[in-house]
Amino acid sequence: MDIHSSAIISPDANIASGVKIGPFSHIGTHVSIGRDTEIAAHVVIEGNTTIGERNKISSFTTLGGPPQDLSYNGEATQLIIGNDNVLREYVTINCASTKEEWKTEIGNKCYLMAYSHVAHDCRLGDEIVMANVATLGGHVSIGDHATISGLVAVHQFVRIGEHAFLGGVSAITRDIPPYMKAANAKSKLYGVNINGLRRKGFSQEKIDGLKKAYQIIWRKNVNMGKGIKQAREELSLFPELEILLNFIAASKRGVTR
Repeated sequence: MDIHSSAIISPDANIASGVKIGPFSHIGTHVSIGRDTEIAAHVVIEGNTTIGERNKISSFTTLGGPPQDLSYNGEATQLIIGNDNVLREYVTINCASTKEEWKTEIGNKCYLMAYSHVAHDCRLGDEIVMANVATLGGHVSIGDHATISGLVAVHQFVRIGEHAFLGGVSAITRDIPPYMKAANAKSKLYGVNINGLRRKGFSQEKIDGLKKAYQIIWRKNVNMGKGIKQAREELSLFPELEILLNFIAASKRGVTR
């Protein structure tokens, strides 16, 4: 361990080997930090927070603070962060409320840029990018490989599917399906996230299949249920298409049009 003499570390915190903690950082009593994680100066980690291995946490980040929820009354809710994440300056991630599973979760290999915020009870998958000042309300879930551009605000309880792309300065109030791109102050879909899928190695055949599904569900049908039924009847099903159709069918807030 390499801990600066000015850092304040609770004697009850669990700090693994290889962890580096910079000047004036504060690590609370119920915090666990995995090996080879690097914590810069002026970082605050509190609450029931578990951080995995090889994370890089930049200055003025605050992790594990109480949820910004008026019903919260000091219960022992959690924040769980996986491995190999990068959290840049002034990132804030809150512990959960008591309204779901009592935990906020961040997966592995996520990149959260400066001033991004993850509220209570959010669940982020793996390899998610949140650009500067992207903000998630409570209870938001984000699938693997999604990209949230700068100054995006996501409403509480919204789901964002895997490999989705959200353009900058957007207000997201309904679910964003997997593999799609969305943008605008009154968010709407703009088709399949073709460039993102190509970068992730998706075959042209799968991209074309998702494009056909988009045309059927959003362009040819007013009723989304009928669109899902038509897509199942007319297209050859493959795993990503099943994920898309099942995501839409399970929506509670409604899906962005």
